[in-house]
Amino acid sequence: MVEVEKPGKPAQKMSFLRLLKAVFWSFFGVRRRADLESDAAQLNPLHVVAAAVLGAVLFIIVLLVVVRAVVG
Repeated sequence: MVEVEKPGKPAQKMSFLRLLKAVFWSFFGVRRRADLESDAAQLNPLHVVAAAVLGAVLFIIVLLVVVRAVVG
């Protein structure tokens, strides 16, 4: 269900879990247009950068663990 913003009402803030989900799907390049537009209206750019850095670090750690398991 899509919430309609009222003129005097500030935009609703996005939850951290929803932010991580948006960044996760963006890593794969799979986003619905409606989700992208609603996220763009609610996302804080600083939070997006932090979540992206966190996601990249976790991705690198997973790769290192997989490589060590295969090689070692």
